[in-house]
Amino acid sequence: MTLDLQKDAKLREQPSSNGSGHETVFVDQFIDGVLDPNKPMLGPVRDGGHIVANTAPGCWGPMITPEIRGGHEVTVPVAVAGAEVGDAIAIRIKNITVTSLATASGNDVFMDGRFLGDPYVAGKCPECGTLYPKTVVKGIGQTAVRCANCGADAAPFNFTNGYTIAFDDNRQVGVTLPQNPAETIAHEAKKYAALPENSIQNPILTFAPHDLVGLVARLRPFLGQIGTTPSHPIPDSHNAGDFGSFLIGAPHEYAVTAEQLEKHRTDGHMDIDAVRAGSILICPVKTRGGGVYVGDMHAMQGDGEIAGHTCDVSGTVTLQVHLLKGLNIDGPLLFPVLEDLPFTARPLTEAERAQAQAIAEQWGTQVEESAPVSVVGTGPDLNSATDNGLARAAALLEMSIPEVKNRATITGGIEIGRHPGVVQVTFRAPLDRLEKRGLLPFVRDQYGIG
Repeated sequence: MTLDLQKDAKLREQPSSNGSGHETVFVDQFIDGVLDPNKPMLGPVRDGGHIVANTAPGCWGPMITPEIRGGHEVTVPVAVAGAEVGDAIAIRIKNITVTSLATASGNDVFMDGRFLGDPYVAGKCPECGTLYPKTVVKGIGQTAVRCANCGADAAPFNFTNGYTIAFDDNRQVGVTLPQNPAETIAHEAKKYAALPENSIQNPILTFAPHDLVGLVARLRPFLGQIGTTPSHPIPDSHNAGDFGSFLIGAPHEYAVTAEQLEKHRTDGHMDIDAVRAGSILICPVKTRGGGVYVGDMHAMQGDGEIAGHTCDVSGTVTLQVHLLKGLNIDGPLLFPVLEDLPFTARPLTEAERAQAQAIAEQWGTQVEESAPVSVVGTGPDLNSATDNGLARAAALLEMSIPEVKNRATITGGIEIGRHPGVVQVTFRAPLDRLEKRGLLPFVRDQYGIG
């Protein structure tokens, strides 16, 4: 974060006139790549108030901008009035709108000699050795990002297979482009990316990748990054158990121990495609004010984000926040929109309930009142992420891990958010347990239950 931004954030951090937070906080500024609880936040926004943000593309642009120290470029966090450690913040995602006209993405390769231990976090010029070098763009293509100090090719990543994709005016479909149009767009990369004016990233459209041509993809935007600020400085893309594991014993200044990562991370980097408009995300508060931030908007993605990256875009986001005192969760909970739930996790229809009630009466028992919930787990790999999600679900609902496993098996599923190690443990949970944790209002709003 620059000195000017710190000054501006301090000014905007002052209490509102009524002492309970602002009704709406507008955000168009970005951090330097590191989520740091010691830096000022914007706001505060009141309990029940709104955050409106103009977000910058996530992965690829920041990945080829070594001045950004986190692999992403997320918004300056916003404090929620009254949020203290141990609380939680419910975030209703009201609206997500893609503003980019086109983007580029693909599978990556690390460029040897251009980083210290981690190309997402610690970019380094291969010639003058400057760490986190400022860069300039000269021309187009994968050698266009140059060290401002010595002129060397300084992008820490290149494509192994990449594409440029253009969207229709209504942002409903995109088509991947051949070389000539990709290069035409590359010469006006900032315009086609609709890059927010406070963003400092080098637009990935500059690289003009064109390995896939004529492929049509449907848009369904969601937020790859949304959550609360960790209680220790963590690079934004590493605020999760999978990417965060790269920080353990790292040779750069953002190294942590496994214990520190487990304690401080808030898993805001999920890349779960169900985190889209209409869903409700509940996040832990691990530092005073919570610090809600967003970024890494994706135009579309299948489960797993198996290529490592998808179509990062600029956009606008409207969120409503609610403070939940004393919920004391370790990681995010999600109430997806109905159509994103696994078939077995969806609320019972009236016909299904009547059938179940008849069976219960026949055998002298009662039908459990239940509702869907999705608990996020992360870890260095999918097995450890699943174990993390199961343990979090068990702690949330005061039940054993074997019971959670059974419920997820017959009334839900384990869904992959991001392939290295982000999952959703989704199942139907007893309504009285959800009510005990203060979650019933969100269940009622989302699914009409309770």
